Amino acid sequence: MKLIRITVVALFALTGCDNATPPAQHHAVQDVGVVTLQSQPLSVFSTLTGRTSASLSAEVRPQVGGIIQKRLFTEGDTVKAGQALYQIDPSSYRAAFDEADASLKQAQSLVESDCQKARRYALLVKDNGVSQQDADDAKSTCAQDRASVSAKQAALESARINLNWTTITSPISGRIGISSVTPGALVTAEQTTALATVRGLDTMYVDLTRSSADLLRLRKQALASNDNTLSVSLILEDGSIYSETGKLALIEVAVDEATGSVTLRAIFPNPHQQLLPGMFVRARVNEGVMENAILAPQQGITRDSKGNATALVVNAHNKVEQRSVETGDTYGDKWLVLKGLQSGDKLIVEGTDKVTAGSEAKAVEVQNNGGKA
Repeated sequence: MKLIRITVVALFALTGCDNATPPAQHHAVQDVGVVTLQSQPLSVFSTLTGRTSASLSAEVRPQVGGIIQKRLFTEGDTVKAGQALYQIDPSSYRAAFDEADASLKQAQSLVESDCQKARRYALLVKDNGVSQQDADDAKSTCAQDRASVSAKQAALESARINLNWTTITSPISGRIGISSVTPGALVTAEQTTALATVRGLDTMYVDLTRSSADLLRLRKQALASNDNTLSVSLILEDGSIYSETGKLALIEVAVDEATGSVTLRAIFPNPHQQLLPGMFVRARVNEGVMENAILAPQQGITRDSKGNATALVVNAHNKVEQRSVETGDTYGDKWLVLKGLQSGDKLIVEGTDKVTAGSEAKAVEVQNNGGKA
């Protein structure tokens, strides 16, 4: 009986061990590196792309037809307004001028004799020395001669203008480009093809595209600063900074209905003619000072497949939250955050792959260089 009793107790003990509840498992709280965001004053700028264009541009065209005798400039040189550029064969125009001049002199001589006769007849008619009809005819002839002189003077002036136009001059001061004609070419008055183009390079334009909403914000900032212009700096194609500062002219513009964008024009001095028309540049528009700007390290901002920016933060209950954010331009290694984050938020910059929204995490402050605080 003792043997049976011991066996039952042993079996009961084994059965009790099999039914025992296992101890609860506790998930370890993940350490994540965070940066506590702080608002700060920030000089805000936006970077836009654009191309340069000359502030003055004039196409050179002939105003009379003829054969080009000479080209009087070197392509690519700087020319002055009124400087001779081409010479058209003037022989036919000089002949027309000489003919008009001779015709005028002939008309003037007739005026002198006929009007003198009219004055003499006006005296004689009082003494019945000539008939009234003869006096009236002499007076009429004098008036016709004077009208003829006026017409001949106009014809001479027209001939003089045409003769002067055989020397084609520059309409503006600037740098002249490639000539489309050579000596011996036949040109016609006001032809559609320009002989050359002169561009004024002392002042340059940069045309920039911006959304209409951004334009309204820029206007408000300009009004708030009591200034109708905003300063602009240029980054050239080789990455260098252009030495001169320009101004963004907030002029009347039309909104492109298809894109909702507008074209703004920045004006730059170009004393050394470093800027040339057609250059691709990046313009940094100084938009003023944002008093409470939030700058977030770039490693704390991620983007989904659609380009939407998100961030993970640790809240006051040590829980991870996912925020949708809107970013502006970059400043060094940081994004300017326009929406979604605020001062005091603990932005996760290390260990984002270890946590998800809703999980518990321990926030460990890190420095901007990635080291522990």
